[in-house]
Amino acid sequence: MSDDSRFRVALFGAGRIGLIHADNIARHPRLELTVVCSSRIESADRLAGRYGSVPTIDADRAFVEVDAVVIASPNSTHIDLMTQAARRGIPALCEKPLDLDLSRVRASAAELMDSPSPLMVGFNRRFDANFAALRNRVTDGEIGRLEQLTIISRDPAPSPEEYVRTSGGIFCDMTIHDFDMARFFAPDLVEVHAYGANAFSDYTKDAGDFDSAVVTIRGSNDELITIVNSRHCAYGYEQRLEAFGSDGMLNMGDVLPTTICKSSGQGTGQRAPISTSFLDRYSDAYVAELDAFVTAIETKAPVGPDYLDGLRALELAYAATESAQTRRSVQLSSS
Repeated sequence: MSDDSRFRVALFGAGRIGLIHADNIARHPRLELTVVCSSRIESADRLAGRYGSVPTIDADRAFVEVDAVVIASPNSTHIDLMTQAARRGIPALCEKPLDLDLSRVRASAAELMDSPSPLMVGFNRRFDANFAALRNRVTDGEIGRLEQLTIISRDPAPSPEEYVRTSGGIFCDMTIHDFDMARFFAPDLVEVHAYGANAFSDYTKDAGDFDSAVVTIRGSNDELITIVNSRHCAYGYEQRLEAFGSDGMLNMGDVLPTTICKSSGQGTGQRAPISTSFLDRYSDAYVAELDAFVTAIETKAPVGPDYLDGLRALELAYAATESAQTRRSVQLSSS
């Protein structure tokens, strides 16, 4: 720990998500961004220069004299970096997915799930105030027994072609957040049926991926969960959820910058546009996620979402991919 009692943090990855984490780490009163590690030294130099950190391309060097690591590097590096952190006794916050290879994630589960150091997976939507409040009210029994859950997530525009070809597909890249949210409400899921479509993006189809998807999941208590995804949305970044139960319903609409609604000769019920980026929509959630990670470091308390949550979400992504390709339901082992 540094002289001013702040935890020294090494950040792996200097891309889009790395930029968000770097800024949040630098702003946090209990953290110090000590090292930025990237496979591209120019990227590490550029980001480290903003915060007076040390740039490096050497992962081993990044682990020296730090108290925690944040992993926002390419997916293929996640397991190796988490394993190094666990073996060194260093707490780690790792972006999703744990890896694109489910067998690797399963092979590392025994070691990483038993690690005494906190290991947190970046499903940051759990830390969004709206999602968290709605889930707490469902858990408290406000709507009785949960019967149906509907999650709608639509991106404003398709990802770049280069990204699509290496993303692992819509279910591993995009829907995986919704799979984790489904488990947040109904932890034990037993059956998946997914449909994928190619409605508008030729290069996505050429990459063997889908640009649109609908997934239906059955829970062990017969909860029915529907996830609706699209890689484009003409009016912005759509994030909605509805929980229906035996005694009522709770729903969460898109977050708007104002509650003001205008009516005129040009139209009625006109509202301000929704967010156009997940970085804007979930900026507060990223901060709250980092706060939870710091609390886990300080208290040594169990952290969540953890490695098992990351594994289960990836299993759901694989099952949905299989279902969409075979057009058959896929049974899940009890989680």
